[in-house]
Amino acid sequence: MDSSQVQQILEQALNLEEIHVKGEGSHYEVIAVDGCFDGMSRVKKQQMIYAPLTELIQRNDIHAVSIKAYTPEEWARDKKLMSL
Repeated sequence: MDSSQVQQILEQALNLEEIHVKGEGSHYEVIAVDGCFDGMSRVKKQQMIYAPLTELIQRNDIHAVSIKAYTPEEWARDKKLMSL
């Protein structure tokens, strides 16, 4: 399993504005961006991203997933902060 496969699974299951996946082996970092995250709790955001990956996690194809979910406004602000 590689990051492009994980990204493809998430893109097919979730209709989000942006999805970025980094990682290798069984450890991945997911950045998801969409307006649907507005007002959603951190737990709900993570559950939404985990859901399409549940089978892979149960099979141990994926061992660890770090999730950061942003609204487009939050993502624009954080991208500026990261580039400083």
